[in-house]
Amino acid sequence: MEKLVIATRASALALWQAYHIKERIETSFPEVTVELNEITSKGDKILDKPLALVGGKGHFTKELEDEMLAGNADLAVHSLKDVPTYIPDGLELCAITERQDQSDVFLSHTYKSLDELPQGAVVGTTSLRRRMQLLEKRPDLKVKDLRGNVNTRLRKLAEGQYDAIILAYIGLKRLDLLKDIPYVEKLDFFIPPMGQAALGIEIVADNDRIREIAMSLNHAPTFLCTKVERDFISVIGAGCSAPVAVNATMDEVTQTVSVRAMIGYPDGTHILHEKMEAPVDEADLLGDMLAQKMIEKGALDILENAEKIAFKDEMPERL
Repeated sequence: MEKLVIATRASALALWQAYHIKERIETSFPEVTVELNEITSKGDKILDKPLALVGGKGHFTKELEDEMLAGNADLAVHSLKDVPTYIPDGLELCAITERQDQSDVFLSHTYKSLDELPQGAVVGTTSLRRRMQLLEKRPDLKVKDLRGNVNTRLRKLAEGQYDAIILAYIGLKRLDLLKDIPYVEKLDFFIPPMGQAALGIEIVADNDRIREIAMSLNHAPTFLCTKVERDFISVIGAGCSAPVAVNATMDEVTQTVSVRAMIGYPDGTHILHEKMEAPVDEADLLGDMLAQKMIEKGALDILENAEKIAFKDEMPERL
């Protein structure tokens, strides 16, 4: 039997994702047995600070990449939204799984919907992207930072530390946690982050056999759409402390790719919206083109100022 080692974070959601990929590989390649190399990343250990103050989402991936470069793992399974646009030499982000539901979701034990929240209600989120979009719609709300794994966040909501919180729908669905929350509302007006609800398969670049196995997991339309999103983030130069949303979708009937993006201040002001579309066979540079269009309209100044104020008093209180 061939043996393949997957590097994964040790959180409940990361393990769900790793076991999902393990099952898919062992079904498609019966001659392969898959083992998991579980790692508690720095991003999982430091729970009392916003991610941007401990180095951003790259801390969710760096330790896994180090394990692959050290020869202790053949591939890593990531939530694609956590993968920086820079991939270290010797590694390759070679496959993206089919994207699932990208929705952000409102959760509350008291209020049925976002619109029903009273003025000054306390909403928990770690995401500057969510904060920006929430306060653009409801500037009267009070936003407080929310760290910890999914179960910890839900416990804080149940304890009444927040009137509502906002999380990604897909993680709650995968862990079967939605059934215990009285009020759930998908926030369809929110634009997702780069790579939301897709898994990224990163491999050791010089291993053709691992590439063959990983490519069996790839979903071409998702790969193209997330490439557009990642190209946009790379060109615009948006770091993890920047309130940026970007989402690309493919219309299978018309064979076009559409991408929309939003940049602004974390307090919901100075918002810049843009969108573009192109035929599928011309979409490879769509992310670059949208970034350049927004740069021409002042996106870099907005980003610079947004990052200056990102963790001052205007930003989420750290609970």
